[in-house]
Formats: sequence, structure tokens, C-alpha cells
Amino acid sequence: MTGGDNKDTNPGRSSITVKSESPSARRRSQAFVDGSHHDPDLSEDDIAHVESASSHSGIGGSHIKNADLHGSHPQRLRSRSSSFVRTQSIVPRAKRRGLFGSAAVIPEIEVPYDYTNKTKWTITAIVALAAAAAPMGSGIFLPALAALSGELNTTPTITNLTVAMYMLSMSIFPLWWSSFSETLGRRTIYIVSFSMFIVFSILSAVSVNISMLVVMRILGGGASASVQAVGAGTIADIWEPAERGRAMGIFYLGPLIGPLCAPIIGGALSGAYGWRSTMWFLAIYGGVMLVMLTFCLPETLKPKPLPAPTSTLELEGGNALRRVSTIQSAKVTTRHAAAILKRFFWDPLTVLAYLRYPPVQISVYSASIAFGSLFILNISIQATFSAAPYNFSSILVGALYLSPSLGYFLASMVGGRWIDYIMAREAKNAGRYDPNTGKLILLPEDRMKENMWLAATMYPGALIWYGWTAEKGLSWIVPTIANLFFGFGSMLVFGAVTTMLTEFMPHKSSSGVAVNNFVRNIFSCVGGVVAQPLIDALGNGWLCTMVGLFAFVTGNLAIWMLKRNAGKWRAKMDAELGEQMAKEQEKAQRKGRKG
Repeated sequence: MTGGDNKDTNPGRSSITVKSESPSARRRSQAFVDGSHHDPDLSEDDIAHVESASSHSGIGGSHIKNADLHGSHPQRLRSRSSSFVRTQSIVPRAKRRGLFGSAAVIPEIEVPYDYTNKTKWTITAIVALAAAAAPMGSGIFLPALAALSGELNTTPTITNLTVAMYMLSMSIFPLWWSSFSETLGRRTIYIVSFSMFIVFSILSAVSVNISMLVVMRILGGGASASVQAVGAGTIADIWEPAERGRAMGIFYLGPLIGPLCAPIIGGALSGAYGWRSTMWFLAIYGGVMLVMLTFCLPETLKPKPLPAPTSTLELEGGNALRRVSTIQSAKVTTRHAAAILKRFFWDPLTVLAYLRYPPVQISVYSASIAFGSLFILNISIQATFSAAPYNFSSILVGALYLSPSLGYFLASMVGGRWIDYIMAREAKNAGRYDPNTGKLILLPEDRMKENMWLAATMYPGALIWYGWTAEKGLSWIVPTIANLFFGFGSMLVFGAVTTMLTEFMPHKSSSGVAVNNFVRNIFSCVGGVVAQPLIDALGNGWLCTMVGLFAFVTGNLAIWMLKRNAGKWRAKMDAELGEQMAKEQEKAQRKGRKG
């Protein structure tokens, strides 16, 4: 090694100076290589000495991996140059990905796990607030349904379509959002979708008839639903599995802000200014979120590896200058157009093929039956307490939705930590430790233990409790307490299922969540459509009993099947998905050579 200075020319990282190696530097280098140095506040020169020593003293790449300079070690390095990241991995501003990527205050980095916890929680909070837009769009309308029926001269069943069709669009559009996010990145999808959400909210506010309103609500729901699929992928991008349960619980607080606040806001606004004011509120909220996403959210999707380079002969001009006939050019253009059409119309639907895997089927069903039950409850609250014997005003009806929302909030605060504890306990009891790092090996199915048995019993029981107490016209506090337990139990299901899907499909996390949203929002749409006619025909008591018993039996059966067969199902699924990814990479490399 010479006495001069050498520059690290890696374009993906900030350039740092490597000085001559001294005896003390050698000791620091060896400490890193042996994994015995745990100082989290090392300077850039210390990091540089490790890199220099490894490259000039014959240390192999596997030792550098054990030294853990890139964030896999529990004691990650903290860079002095930035308060956002732990290592020198900031992407230059000009190379940052996503729409208007250079405008983000939080920088994009190569390894999102290396963000500081403060930055991770900031990103989680932003995405959670964005995720509140979609459920807020449905909840804010519930207290206004009666006023809407009168102003647009339509029936309650037809006005319920403004909510049901909104939920249906939230099931379909995420298939496209998740597909595009795996190629375009998370940030671009957030910015584009929220821009659309603002436009369609404004058009909903100025609708002149029920038909226009339903169409605009469908488009607005589809635009807002992007975070429902992509948001969980962002959480999986930045949080490691051992910390992900708690982070996912906090992320779900965002979607719960909608059911918690929206009915009260909707009741107050519709009572004072009419139902159109609720749509203007959504447009304003979407604008605020668009500003936050544009200036505060970096791209977190892991970059895909570049295709393998072509052969030396091709690089030196074997294919450089050649004549291309008109027929060949037309064929190339046709293939390119077909590929674009396939990407935009067919590829998003292929994520539904993941439903062929039993772990995905069971996880998705568990969340879907709970979500369908939730929307039957939502319609029932509005229909029951706005009529005799209660005759509550729109703002009081909106306040009744606080009860299940409080249950959601409590489950989010408790459920994530509880699940993380259960997973660590199961791994320790089974003796599952990584021989290289000593870390626990966590399995997705461990998230379905006593927490899910409790949840799958609690929310159906609470639904039956609500149904009969509301049917008999008991004091409003009695069914309201039941709804608190319903919210707590159902939220335990939602949080566990979403996290499991990101772990069953770690390389396609957004696709897994999109499948979940697709199925569960179809259930919610059906629940929203059939609830009012069934309440009129059967009453709250028998309707809630039928739904509750069905959810109890099938929900617990699903948990039992996953507990019994998860190991073999997951092994088969991992093998098939691994083979599929290998084929996709090979195909991408072939395209790269042809290009």
C-alpha cells in the first residue's frame, strides 16, 4: 500500500478518502473482520481502513460480509455525514429514482434497512397517513347517506352503492398499482395516485346526479387504494422481519384514522354544510398528503440487478453497425407494442395466480371474512341508530363509529408487539438459530398462534352481541361496547395477515398485499350491498348471528389448517417461487443481450 491517498470511486456511495494504514488502523481493521468491534460512531476513515485492509491484505469477501459494514449486524455503523442513514450509502441526488426523486428531503440509500430508526418511523408515519385516505373516503360518507338520498332523490339501497362501489374499486385497482410499483417504484405510484385522488374527489363534490357520483367515487376509490397495496411493501422494504410486526401495527394506525375520525368529520360536515363538503375535505386531505409524499418520501424499493453484460465480441461491435430491413423493424415494433399491452393489461392480473398457494389462500380468507363482517356492521350502525327507537342525528351516528375504531387502535398498539413476542418465543422453543449470525430464524406461520385463535373467536362473538342488543333496542352503550371488542378482534386478524403475506412472498410483498386487498374488498363490497336488504328482511339479530357463526367456524378452521400444514406448504411455495424468479431473471438477461 502506498503512502498517498486513494479515492473510493464507487458511484453509488459518497466518495471517502483512504489514508495510509498505520498499526492502529490494522488493529481496527482486524477488529471489524473478526466482528469484535461494535462502536456505532466510527468515522469515515475507520470504515475506509477496513475496506482498504480487506482489499490489500488478502481478506476474502466472506469475511467482509461477517464484518457487516452494510447493515446485517445488530450493531450497525452510524455515518457522521448524515442523520438519516447508518452507513455511507446515500444515492447521489441526480441518480435518485422515482417521480421528482431529487425533491425528497430524506435521501434515497442503497440498503433501506440502513436508515436510522428515527428515519424509519418517519417514513412509516408518512405512509400510514397516506393509507388513511382510502378508508376515510368510505367512512366519511356513512353519516351523510341519509342526506344524500334526499338531495339526489334516490333510495337508501342505491345510495349505499356509493360506498359499496368505492370498496369494489379498492379491490381491483391495487392489482395495477402493485404491479407497476414493482417496476416503477413505490414513490412514483404514490405521487401519481394521489394526484388522481384529488381530481376525482373534486369531481365527486360537484356531481349533479347519483350516476356521476357513483362513477367518480369508483375512480376516487381506485386512486386512493394504491397505499393499501404499496404501503405494506414500503414497510417491508425498510424494516427487518424481527421488527416488522410492531412497524406493521403502527402502519395500520393510518388506515384506522379513517374509521376513527371520518364518521365524526362526515357527520359534522354534512350536518353543517351538506354531503358535498365531505368530498371537498377529501380533496384537501389528498393535497396535503401529496405535498408530504413529494418532499418527504424517498424511493425504498430495492433496485433490480442489471442484466448480465453481452459478450466481448458484441461489445466491440459484433452487432453494432448492421442493416435492419423494414420487415424486421416492423416485427420489433410489434413485439414492443405487444409487450407494453401485456404489461398494462395482463401482468397486473397475474398476481391473482398466487391464490393457488394454500398459505396465501388461508391468510387472505381469514382477513376477507372479517372485512366483510366489518362492512355489514358499518351499514347496520348507520341504518339502526338513525331510525327509531334511537333517532340519532348524523353527528351522533358518526360518533358511534368511535367504538370499533378504538378497538382497532388498541389492537394496533398491542397486537404488533404481541406477535413479535410470539414469533421470537416459537423460534427459541424450536431452537431455530442461524449458524452464521446467531439470529433467530422466524417463520411467517408463527404469527398465527393464540393471538389468532382469540381474534377469530372475539369478533364473531362481538358481532352477535351487537346484533341482538341493537335488535331489541337496548341502551346504545350496550351494542357500542360490543363494537369495541369487534374492532379489537378484527384488527388482530388484519395486522397478522398483512404481515404474513409480506413474509410468505418477500420478493413480491406488494403483490401479496394486493391479492389480499382484492379479495377482502370484494367481500366488503358484497357486505355493503346486501346488508340493508337483509336487515330489512331478517333484522339485525339473525343477520349478525348468521354472519358471526359462519366467520367463527370457517375462521378457526382456516387457522387450524395453516397450523397443521404450514411447513410443507411453505416449502413447496418457496421452491416454486424461487424457480419462477430464476426464470424471470434469465429472461431479463436474454433481453439485455438482445438489446
